[in-house]
Amino acid sequence: MLTIEGMTKHFNGSPVIADFSLTVKENGFAALIGPSGCGKSTFFDLLMGVVPPETGTIRWHARAVADLSHLAAYMQQADLLLPWLGLADNARLPADLAGRPADASNRRVRALFERLGLAGFEAYLPSMVSGGMRQRCALARTLMFGRDLVLLDEPLSALDAITRRRLQQMLRLLQTEFRKTILMVTHDIEEALLLADELLVLTDAPMRTAARLTIAAAHPRRMEDPELVAIKHRVLAMLQAERPT
Repeated sequence: MLTIEGMTKHFNGSPVIADFSLTVKENGFAALIGPSGCGKSTFFDLLMGVVPPETGTIRWHARAVADLSHLAAYMQQADLLLPWLGLADNARLPADLAGRPADASNRRVRALFERLGLAGFEAYLPSMVSGGMRQRCALARTLMFGRDLVLLDEPLSALDAITRRRLQQMLRLLQTEFRKTILMVTHDIEEALLLADELLVLTDAPMRTAARLTIAAAHPRRMEDPELVAIKHRVLAMLQAERPT
């Protein structure tokens, strides 16, 4: 279980995150959604130790840690693939950097590429494949870290709508098949409703929790579900109240 308590951060004297707390249960999938500029990406920087918080405690399985840089796999909006390496070599990087045996790592990458529809493209350079395939490779690389906690910072926002819908189901594999605990930032309300178990609606900066909503609908979900439609309208109203047009 991931627990954040009382996290605060200022930049140039202005509060960005104010006494923020959350809990993500083991094997849970929580999504954060809020106005642009409310502090979501800063929050992930704090979690990963890129910048230090002024106050706050991070606990992973009840153990206090300074940050999550050695505990979480972090998948960002940009795929960050190295352009001179083939897809399989890019995916294998976490294992190579950790000094794991090459044979076992290669078998793991082959199995992941088969599962993610990348079999046959192992030697292709990132420039030779679509954006969706690059993000699938980035997902394979995320899994190669072998960590139980995954942070997702709008990993699908640069993709077209059709590719995005297909990859959303692959993100669900992180929880259902690979048994990961997931914390995701997204601007897409429907994406959050289709994937997450809990949705935290955030205030404008300084970032606080305006509401925490449980999404109990069974998977696979469809946005035509009246329960999801009702939650979507509620979230839209809260976001509109935070930043009226």
